[in-house]
Amino acid sequence: MIKKVAINTLKYGSLLLWSFVIFFPLITLFFGSFKTYNEFTNTSGLVPPVDFFNFENYKRAFVEGKMLMGFVNTFILILLGVGGSILLGSMVAYVINRFDFKFKKMILFAYLLVSIVPLEITQVGTFKLIHKLGLYNSLWAPTIIYLGADVLMVYIYLQALDKVPKELDKAALLEGASYLQIYRKVIFPLLKPATATIALLKMIAIYNDFYIPYLYMPGEKLNTVSTTIYRFVGPNQTEWHVISAAIIMSMIPMLILFFILQKYIYQGITAGSIR
Repeated sequence: MIKKVAINTLKYGSLLLWSFVIFFPLITLFFGSFKTYNEFTNTSGLVPPVDFFNFENYKRAFVEGKMLMGFVNTFILILLGVGGSILLGSMVAYVINRFDFKFKKMILFAYLLVSIVPLEITQVGTFKLIHKLGLYNSLWAPTIIYLGADVLMVYIYLQALDKVPKELDKAALLEGASYLQIYRKVIFPLLKPATATIALLKMIAIYNDFYIPYLYMPGEKLNTVSTTIYRFVGPNQTEWHVISAAIIMSMIPMLILFFILQKYIYQGITAGSIR
């Protein structure tokens, strides 16, 4: 009995401790978003603000940071990047799953190898290519980079395709359908859970990305949500209270999207991990 109580105490105690570690930054951000500069610098992060109705930081973050423009540019990148990566990823997985050819394993190995290499290492060559194409300082630069389908996308789609009977392909071929028609009218509609999972994971990745937009879109009118927040970082003074408000506002769209599609994330990640 004593052993069981000790185990439960340790289990739930560790969960509470880990929950505090996770929520501590969020609580600090929420409280800090309502504080003035002096209040933020002179009080602890866990001390509530004097006035919870002080929305000046939110106003400054939205107006001075041009967050509306940041949201628009970010969602354009999400629309193009997610759509393109879903199309490419599902097509690659369809070809690998349904056809036998000589270098199939080499293609999968190449995807895995690329995922191991850090993104920053390849940026010298990528930057030169983007600059020569005349796409630097435009929305097309990060869009082309985001179009690529990574190994996680391919494996999630491969796992989903394993559950689609190949007899459907044969039946469609007998009806005179081409392979492209089979993919478009038979295969892709059956991959909705995997597509929803990949779309949400890709959305979050693009939405939170700072490195690519900051490197390839330095123009003032081409800011994204992440680079908007960086506007309040200065050489002499960083306005953390305004940054806190900007971060809170930037979290809202992704939180709403996550709660709507969270069941697809768990299903897709679990399916992809089995493979």
